[in-house]
Amino acid sequence: MKLGLLITAPPFDSESSYTAFRFARAAIDQGHAIVRVFFFFAGVHNANKLSKVTHGGYDLAVLWSELALSNHVDLLACVTAANKRGITEDMVAPGFSLAGLGQLAELIIEADRLVVFGG
Repeated sequence: MKLGLLITAPPFDSESSYTAFRFARAAIDQGHAIVRVFFFFAGVHNANKLSKVTHGGYDLAVLWSELALSNHVDLLACVTAANKRGITEDMVAPGFSLAGLGQLAELIIEADRLVVFGG
């Protein structure tokens, strides 16, 4: 099955972003394809390579980057949401890129299912 993920939660406020990462890893391990992951609203903070992780936390920018690079998964952060939050192209982690809502529309069309994480 071709899955698309939409993540609207920031990396540190709840477990939503980490749950999304674990879901993506499990889906790939089960043979499903992740068409694309789109980070929207506060979810764009997952792409920020400058985020500081506290003791015992997860560096989701690094985890997502590793997943993307090892499994050829596109990680897209909404450019407008990122700019509103002070995140620029040079601040995004490897494997991430800034994109517009047209790419989200393409994701919805291409995927068999869209799974949303965040509130």
